[in-house]
Amino acid sequence: MALTDAAPPPDVLVPPRGRLSRFRRGSGSQTWSALGWGVLGIAAVLLIWELYKFLGPAEGVVIGGTAGESGSGFMILPRTHDRAMPHVWDMVARLFAPTSGGDTPPLWVSVASAALVTLGIAAAGWLIGVAVGAILGLAMQRWRLVEWGLLPWIVVSQVVPLIAFAPVINAIGNQIDRGGTPWPQWLSVAVIASYLAFFPVAIGVLRGLAAPDQIHVDLMRTYAAGYWPTILHLRLPAAVPHLLPALRLAAANAVLGAVVAEVSIGMRGGIGRMLIQLAGQASSDPAAPWGPTFGSIALGLIAAGSVALIGLWLRNYRRGEANA
Repeated sequence: MALTDAAPPPDVLVPPRGRLSRFRRGSGSQTWSALGWGVLGIAAVLLIWELYKFLGPAEGVVIGGTAGESGSGFMILPRTHDRAMPHVWDMVARLFAPTSGGDTPPLWVSVASAALVTLGIAAAGWLIGVAVGAILGLAMQRWRLVEWGLLPWIVVSQVVPLIAFAPVINAIGNQIDRGGTPWPQWLSVAVIASYLAFFPVAIGVLRGLAAPDQIHVDLMRTYAAGYWPTILHLRLPAAVPHLLPALRLAAANAVLGAVVAEVSIGMRGGIGRMLIQLAGQASSDPAAPWGPTFGSIALGLIAAGSVALIGLWLRNYRRGEANA
């Protein structure tokens, strides 16, 4: 019997219509529930911030002496005076004030412009990381020997401090650029971002491709299906519940890697560099650094949320989606 004439394995490809409608209703209610809990969590953080600022000591809580380079004490709770811990409403008001005085645009405009630069670089890093992670995961699932030899090194790679790894990549890029091959600085940032993004994708692909039940794999063998037809028609659809969380985590990691890389190699124009510049003015303008901080948080949420568009396209295969 030809593969195209065979019925799809049960519970792997398209679910029954009744079960699919129940899944869609449940998915919608879960989305609104998650949104409500998210808003409640943000409100709780703001309330705790203001409550501690009102009740906490101005110089913080120090154990074993005085805090600072010359003191021997250890600060366990932060200072609450306005220079160290501005009010939430002061942070929001600062977003609508000029970035650096005079005729400069409001801070939120500068933050949004820098965030778009970082978002574009993080997207490039995410694509590179997804490609590399998918290739590694596919190879590890195909050959057990490759998994035994490669998986420990993939795990160990995430222990390397990114702030030490970034200058190395930047130096290699500079050497390539001086050798005659164009290598813009943003590409170094994208490569560094992909370094954090490839790991969850590789693990998600490895776990997802191994997700089908053995009975379904045996059924594909009875159809005389080769390796690639089995991947396309069985393993990839079954891997979707593992792939989507991995892609979301990779998107957030790519933003984190891009911000840290901008700080490490000194790339201008992105939100990482802007964060460092405004942090240097925190003593005279304590609310200003919180603008790019909020922008970085929003970038991570936007990046992870964008993967939800892929999830909508693959909603028929998201039953039992993995949580990690």
